[in-house]
Amino acid sequence: QVQLVESGGGLVQAGGSLRLSCAASGTFSSIPFMGWYRQAPGNEREFVASISSSGSTNYADSVKGRFTISRDNAKNTVDLLMNSLKPGDTAVYYCNAVLIRPPTNYWGQGTRVTVSS
Repeated sequence: QVQLVESGGGLVQAGGSLRLSCAASGTFSSIPFMGWYRQAPGNEREFVASISSSGSTNYADSVKGRFTISRDNAKNTVDLLMNSLKPGDTAVYYCNAVLIRPPTNYWGQGTRVTVSS
């Protein structure tokens, strides 16, 4: 079992920055993959970024060059630094953790990010 708690959302003007953080707790030895997804009103949840325990990263095309994901394996945390924010980035952001055995997805409760124009 993995519990995920996000923090760091809020209201920011277009062009500004925010850092989201997610802390994982529970009974696990390691978390192979952690990441962030987001869901805007009326839209489906979409992938934003992910990072493996070895540090390999993936980003959605819409955030490449603006967002940076990082993690601290010792603290079981994952951060998302969001720069050059746009109104289109407005959404609830969810932290995600993936365990392999058995294959299981865990989600945080979400943190809201609002970017004003």
